[in-house]
Amino acid sequence: MIQIYGRKKCSGTRKAQRFFSDRRIRIQNIDLDQKPPGRREIELFIQMAGAGALMDQDGKIYRNRGLGYMEFDPADELNENPALLRTPIVRNGRTIVVGEDEAGWRGVADAAATGEASV
Repeated sequence: MIQIYGRKKCSGTRKAQRFFSDRRIRIQNIDLDQKPPGRREIELFIQMAGAGALMDQDGKIYRNRGLGYMEFDPADELNENPALLRTPIVRNGRTIVVGEDEAGWRGVADAAATGEASV
């Protein structure tokens, strides 16, 4: 099943939800404000997508903390402050797409339609 990690107020998350619902593909919505991912899940996301893709480097929290000028462990920072995650995060098995990427979503949808879930 396709999981969409995001926030209710995030327009990208709503676009991803609409993208899959328009194609009648079942999804599981995970609100990051209600249930942030655990450390192991964050480490898995970093393995699959890379820390640069996961961290919202244009966000206010990133700038206010001065993370652009520091050396830090991305897994620790994302675990301490899940608001640093770029949304939406669309996951199907071991396939992950971060941000508003319709081409990536299309690949996930095609894999879901054919029953291919990368495990």
